[in-house]
This record gives sequence, C-alpha cells and structure tokens, in this order.
Amino acid sequence: MSPHERLDAQIRFVLEIDKLKGVLRQSWLLDGERRENSAEHSWHVAMMALVLAEHANAPVDATRAAMMLMLHDVVEIDAGDTFAYDTAAHADKEAREHAAADRLFGLLPADTGAALRALWDEFEAAETIDARFANALDRLMPMLHNLHTQGRAWQANGVTADKVLARNHVIADGSERLWAYARNVIDEAVNKGYLAPAVTYTSG
Repeated sequence: MSPHERLDAQIRFVLEIDKLKGVLRQSWLLDGERRENSAEHSWHVAMMALVLAEHANAPVDATRAAMMLMLHDVVEIDAGDTFAYDTAAHADKEAREHAAADRLFGLLPADTGAALRALWDEFEAAETIDARFANALDRLMPMLHNLHTQGRAWQANGVTADKVLARNHVIADGSERLWAYARNVIDEAVNKGYLAPAVTYTSG
C-alpha cells in the first residue's frame, strides 16, 4: 500500500467514526439537558484512566487503558449501544460487536487496523491489568451519571440495586478502592430514592 493509499484509508476510518457521535446512550449528561452519546462517553472514561490510574489494584499503563477506552465503543457505530440491563439485547451483543469490529478496523491499513483491533480485543477479554482497570472505569462512569441525575436512567428502565451490584461487582477486579466507592454510590442512591432497593440488596 502506497503512502497515498494509507492516508486515504486512515482518513476514511477517521470520517467513519464520526458516526459514534450519533449513538445515544441511556445515561444523561449531568446538566440533565440530553442523553450522552457514545463518543462523549469514550472521551470521558479515557480521561478517567489518566486521572484515576493510581487507584488500580496494580500498576497500570494509563495511556494504554485510555487507548482501550477510546476504542471500546467504536463498534456501536454498527452494533448500537446495548443497555447494560437489557438481557435480551445481550444475547447477540458479542456477535454484533465482533462483526462491527471486523468492518471498522478493516477500513484501516492492515498494520494499524490489527494494532487497534488488538487493543479492542484486549479490553473485551478483560484479562490484563490494563484491561481490567479500563473495564472498571467503564462500569463506574454510568453509576456516577445516575447518582448525579437523580437516578434518571435507572428509574426509566426499572433498574434495582441488586441489578447494579450484580452488573458492576467486576469493578473490584480493576480497583478494590473504586469498587468500595461504587458501593457507596449505590448506598447513597438507594437512601436518596434514586435507585430502587431489592430484597437481595445488602448495604455496606
């Protein structure tokens, strides 16, 4: 591939990912004016990686974690955003997102596409220290949005405290400290009436 062809392919990818700005998530912006889009979410959690790296369970490469988080939702251009608590939509989520990854990273020159796809795959597998920390941040951010918008997305979708605990306990795999913080978020949300408790919910 010539330098001109490489540049054309790279620009094609850069223009294609503009579509991520149009993928709406369930979380609302903190000012309550509108729902956030996936591009905004990706930027926000990438910033979290740079700011919160000291709280990881083990030393992490914050830049690599941020790169994973910038890439992790690119597949939603094709696959759409799958709401965390929509069990039916999760049935084919993996297949939809892998097909999207094949197409989107395939737009790039082979070497660049393979490098970015490897980071995406690493995030999805959540087996490395960097990936586990990145996944922890991806789970924590929507909880913060919900706490500071009076549980708006939780309430609109009938989410209860036990579901939030079950969904997000993996935060501890990346950061025990952030999981302790997240549990306090859940407690506060329940106490303020932002999140419905459940019979199986235990405070603390």
